[in-house]
Amino acid sequence: MTNSSGQQIIPFELALKLADAAVFAKTSRHLRNIEVTVLRGALLGQTYDQIAVESDYAPEYIKHDVGPKLWQVLSSSLGEKVSKTNLMAVLAQRARQEEDAEIRRGEDTEKLSAFPRPQVIPISSSEPPELEPPVGLVPLDSAFYVERPPAESRCYEEITRSGALIRIKAPSQMGKTSLMVRVLAHAKKQNFDTADGLKVRTVALSLQQADRAVFTDLDRFLRWFCASMTRKLHLPHRVEDYWSETFGSKSNCTAYFEDCLLPDINGFLVLALDQVDEVFLHPEIADDFFTLLRSWYEEAAYGDSGNPLWQNLGLIIVHSTEVYIPLDINKSPFNVGLAIELQAFTAEQVLDLQERYGLHLSESEISELMQLIAGHPYLVQQALYHLARHDLTLNQLMQMAATDAGIYRNHLHRHLRNLQEHPQLAAAYDEVLKSSKPVELEQFLAFKLHSMGLVTLRGNQVMLSCDLYRRYFGDALR
Repeated sequence: MTNSSGQQIIPFELALKLADAAVFAKTSRHLRNIEVTVLRGALLGQTYDQIAVESDYAPEYIKHDVGPKLWQVLSSSLGEKVSKTNLMAVLAQRARQEEDAEIRRGEDTEKLSAFPRPQVIPISSSEPPELEPPVGLVPLDSAFYVERPPAESRCYEEITRSGALIRIKAPSQMGKTSLMVRVLAHAKKQNFDTADGLKVRTVALSLQQADRAVFTDLDRFLRWFCASMTRKLHLPHRVEDYWSETFGSKSNCTAYFEDCLLPDINGFLVLALDQVDEVFLHPEIADDFFTLLRSWYEEAAYGDSGNPLWQNLGLIIVHSTEVYIPLDINKSPFNVGLAIELQAFTAEQVLDLQERYGLHLSESEISELMQLIAGHPYLVQQALYHLARHDLTLNQLMQMAATDAGIYRNHLHRHLRNLQEHPQLAAAYDEVLKSSKPVELEQFLAFKLHSMGLVTLRGNQVMLSCDLYRRYFGDALR
């Protein structure tokens, strides 16, 4: 059987059987439920956003985590490059090879199409879960996500309120996006205690996706913002219909949400804005954009416009650094709603996490690791992952951590490049490295170093965030 393009089509049950068998032969594990969902959607020709809507997962999670990892493991297991577009062709070829093998063995070829759908076998509680490379956000179904009470519970409670606004702040690679996708997933499962049966739609929009030129003009930025929302929600593109030269850009953007997006989705919309720091770099648009977000929050809270649809909008703002741009406190979204600031892992959390990795580090070894990396989530996950893989021992990790041969070399090189490209920032950091006491820096430099995770804030002063950075940058910057 072929499609209109002449490509052979095989039943999903057979495609799943072939893919699952190949993965199991290569990795000794079966496809997870979420991977089966993405596989099914891809074979049906669905987009990642469509798969996310049907499976109640955040689109960013499907698009940037599950999908790429699935194609990677299938490529490794099937012995050739597999992507979302060539998946059916690769599996159809594998089906023909299986059929030819059946014929050569003199077996009935009909058996091939009668393969039962494999069951996803749960991991025994006595076995450590499958290791996941600690890159990017932690998957929703991961056994290695560490909750930091009360952050999650407070976010889950807040996002179910009408007109909610949650602000998640933490330095780079501290788990902000991982928390964000969990709040979005939680929101999708709620009905906000309404008897109307309205659906909850979620959109995760990273401002890093916008071209640099978009940030140079407010009108251009808000057009991009509205167009991106329209695309994410799979609605007809009508931005130009709602853009009038008579009204300002903020008024046009508000009208587009009020008259087009919110009515068309006929439900609740939770909008998560990630990497909001990008706007901080452009004061020519920052004040107007953040004033706009604050006005929407107040519309939901107080209903001044008389339009109840604004109560159906919930906002999540995610950023790495302190708000260093001057904003009127009465017009800023950064002093209202629920503020969540993620902290480093505690020793107890690291002790619990290493057990999930199947490790048995002593309290003294955990203390030694904490002394080196101070509970930084990304650095902790990297250490435990490589220890669990037996890539090195803890002693080897400690000895090589601050060298170009250690497991943190890519992380350290990235920070070093950033510092070398900004001499003023490098000079400020060198001052911190040389001091054993808190140092007072120019506010912008202090906030930038903090957003990178290289320092911790102590009032108006900063301190080095961990010993790893002292050992590496003390030599590298000189």
